[in-house]
Amino acid sequence: MNHNPGTSRRNLLKMLSAAPMLPLSTGFAGSALLAGCGGGDDAKLTGVSFSSMPAPTLANPAAMATTTVGSVMSASFDDGSKVDFKLSYAPFFITGDLVDDGKGGKVLAGGYFDINNKPIIDKTVAGKERQFFSDCPDGTSLIKIEGAKMAGVKGNTVFAVVQFEYTTWAQDGKSDMYGKLPSPIAVLTLDQNPDTGKLSLVKYHNVDTSSVHGLWITCGASLSPWGTHLSSEEYEPDAFAARSANNMDAFSLNLYGDASKANPYLYGHLPEVTVNPDGTGSIKKHYCTGRISKELVQIMPDERTALCGDDWTNGGLFMFVADKARDLSSGSLYVAKWSQTSSAGAGSANLSWIKLGSATSAEIENLAKTLKPTDIMDVKTVDPTIADPTATGYTKINYSGKFNWVKLKPGMEKAAAFLETHRYAALMGASMGFTKMEGTTVNIKDKIAYSAMSRLEASMIKGNAAAQTGSIELDKKISAGAVYAMNLKGSIKDTAGNAINSEWVAVDMAAPAALVGEDIASDALGNTGNPDKIANPDNLKFSEKMRTLFIGEDSGQHVNNFLWAYNVDTKVLSRVMSIPAGGESTGLQAVDEINGWTYIMSNFQHAGDWGAIHNTVKATLDPLIKANYKDKFGAAVGYLTADSAQFSLTKR
Repeated sequence: MNHNPGTSRRNLLKMLSAAPMLPLSTGFAGSALLAGCGGGDDAKLTGVSFSSMPAPTLANPAAMATTTVGSVMSASFDDGSKVDFKLSYAPFFITGDLVDDGKGGKVLAGGYFDINNKPIIDKTVAGKERQFFSDCPDGTSLIKIEGAKMAGVKGNTVFAVVQFEYTTWAQDGKSDMYGKLPSPIAVLTLDQNPDTGKLSLVKYHNVDTSSVHGLWITCGASLSPWGTHLSSEEYEPDAFAARSANNMDAFSLNLYGDASKANPYLYGHLPEVTVNPDGTGSIKKHYCTGRISKELVQIMPDERTALCGDDWTNGGLFMFVADKARDLSSGSLYVAKWSQTSSAGAGSANLSWIKLGSATSAEIENLAKTLKPTDIMDVKTVDPTIADPTATGYTKINYSGKFNWVKLKPGMEKAAAFLETHRYAALMGASMGFTKMEGTTVNIKDKIAYSAMSRLEASMIKGNAAAQTGSIELDKKISAGAVYAMNLKGSIKDTAGNAINSEWVAVDMAAPAALVGEDIASDALGNTGNPDKIANPDNLKFSEKMRTLFIGEDSGQHVNNFLWAYNVDTKVLSRVMSIPAGGESTGLQAVDEINGWTYIMSNFQHAGDWGAIHNTVKATLDPLIKANYKDKFGAAVGYLTADSAQFSLTKR
């Protein structure tokens, strides 16, 4: 059947369906499914809900050691009918698999490459040398390119961009590899079955990142309104620190073969990947969007305004407004000031915006290549007046949980704004007190943005040494974190009285009650966050058609991390999927429609990365996770779909 996408019953059963798990050989088909569900084809969707699956326990250790989905998605229609879809998980691959490269050969999924696109080899076990591959797939974007038709694709050609944040360990199990390898990023060519929606991997293409100096710790990602993949470079390396302190020496050695060559000022920016119709990808970095710990950038419907979290201690809320739509190569950078209206719970505030500067990407890249840190500012880690009472011109700021004393060099405002963004924002009076502000997404209909705050502690708590007096000062910590909602408005002026050229400016900030975590004493399983509430939220994506906010966890408080669905109309929070114990929910994307089908993309990272909360389960689960995921070196890239077993009554 050939349907126009929409929200009628006929189209929704295709779009939200999940029939992706219906192989044609079983005799099930879309028309039979429609006929067996009752209700008219033209009934309109009135709501989508998700049942909440129970958290897995040691009564079923196998469920704790893999991706477990026990949720039912229910679609309701205006004729009073309802259709239920039992959800399941479908991986494209496990990292470390050999997959087709589209040229008749094989490539290692999640494999690492140097600046010359040569494999980076793990030599830590003599006689077992192999290419490094990641156990930490993260940001994913499912993309359609009109007219694309790839060899080997029998149905519709669809693409996905997948980035790999880091790898946890070398194969010796002793060498910590965090931040020591240049992050790979790949374009997947997928075959979409037009009758079932099922996605199958046809080709894996590793994107050449040499033109952008390689990539640094690519974490969350988003799809731009114009169909490009917006990546991230988290935890920008401190240019004033010793290279070994933030792994720049090891990173540079693996990337260039030279421990001194990589320039820290070229990392911490916004990479953008464009997928080509032949299944390859090209990349550029935008150096004018602020050099911060970018986690996930959300572009607003104006195609110019970018709201960005900052996964940092003493981090800020940043906004970039591009000069032109669909072009992030020039614009103005702003940072928020929190004017607190409540200190209770997760707190609340009105927001105002400080303009840090305007620039083009080309000029900031040039400054990055030509300036040394000491050309921009003097930075001391102890009060300079202790050693020299005559020292003047320094400002004490909070920086990454500690104090710095900073003096800006004359004429270096622009360089400081875009290369030393954290320190300059603090100098300019921004509220630099957020702790691990993670994913950001937008509810377009209601003009509300959401941002995940993984933990409310340290610099967010009144009286803490890292807190800014008169800024973010909550009454007590909530280590389990919260998701904040921000109303978006136009006709807003910055703190200097100048108009901000955007209709999508965040004006306030507060957390819905259902989206605040709860710290508990350790339960029998080991959880220190209430397992029936979110803990340490990270990935966020919003579905306009489902009116649902999806939340993925990166929690040290849940023994298994979860993927949640929060209906913004009913205020119901539902647990949708459980990640293998010790792993993190990543790669989240809510795709409302591609060729009439809806998808929820989801990956996970570092299964079996044990902490103190896993003491009760570790002995039982470790061998199971090793068996499932390549001795814990592998992780899944895939999507949520439906379990075909529910549709047996609709067989033709």
